[in-house]
Amino acid sequence: MAENLKGRNLLTLLDFTPKEIHYLLDLSAILKANKRAGIYGDTLKRKNIALIFEKPSTRTRTAFTVACVDEGAHPEYLGKNDIQLGKKETVKDTARVLGRVFDGIEFRGFKHDTVVQLGKYAGVPVWNGLTDTFHPTQILADFLTVKENFGHLKGIRFAYLGDGRNNMANSLMIGAAKMGMDFRIVAPDGMYPDTALIDTAKKIAAETDAKLTFTAGVADGVKDCDVLYTDVWASMGEEDKIPERIRLLKPYQVNINVVNATGNDEVIFLHCLPAFHNGETDMARKFPDIKEVSEDVFESKHAKVFDQAENRMHTIKAVMVATLGNQ
Repeated sequence: MAENLKGRNLLTLLDFTPKEIHYLLDLSAILKANKRAGIYGDTLKRKNIALIFEKPSTRTRTAFTVACVDEGAHPEYLGKNDIQLGKKETVKDTARVLGRVFDGIEFRGFKHDTVVQLGKYAGVPVWNGLTDTFHPTQILADFLTVKENFGHLKGIRFAYLGDGRNNMANSLMIGAAKMGMDFRIVAPDGMYPDTALIDTAKKIAAETDAKLTFTAGVADGVKDCDVLYTDVWASMGEEDKIPERIRLLKPYQVNINVVNATGNDEVIFLHCLPAFHNGETDMARKFPDIKEVSEDVFESKHAKVFDQAENRMHTIKAVMVATLGNQ
């Protein structure tokens, strides 16, 4: 039975029930199958979508753009130099202007409060394409990929390795708690999510029979895992911290020894991308040891990162169809 999500914002998965998240994933799978069969919808026909990007993007921008076009909408890209958001005009005022012009708004940027303000004042659905605190559309793509490989989410043993304080660790923890997973953050002591957010996740986990573990031990953290996940060790704007992050996080690189430590030959590897894995980027040439995943894992049978990247488009389409579409 379809959930009624019409008019809802997607700022964080904290605002959605497990049933609603399952609905979005089921709808994503349907829309993915339709696209592959050459079937396109018109649920967003004559809708105009604002795509606000403070941060550059490959997957988020292309996924929103193609998802809009597939369902009949017009996407309008608004880069950081295209509008006055937070510079000559307050976020509140920008939200009220864009809400009069557009039918839906995507925001990808830095401060989470910016997307919160957009959602509060725009009067149209607002979708979080990434902030410093949360990345909900990525989690939907991740979980769709997990379902495609294992058929379910509840009880899945899922380890995130690396910087456990970033938006991916925060979002995966909340999503995993909602879905009743056995979720582990494997990171150095002191590099775990905010205590208040952990407490919130634990309360959710108590209701869904999820299990949350925070450990500095790699071998224990990944034992029996179905999913290994990592992210870059330094986000945009943190380049000055890279040498320190390499020193702290190199023991948490996902390499073949970590894969073997799971004891599960069917374990899958996920990454939200872009990934440093082979030294063939400008940043990697400058910092040769900045490899959060080894090349042999990234190119192995375990890696499902490009299925995951494609699933950004299908899950984002589902979010827009569910919250804005004419169904």
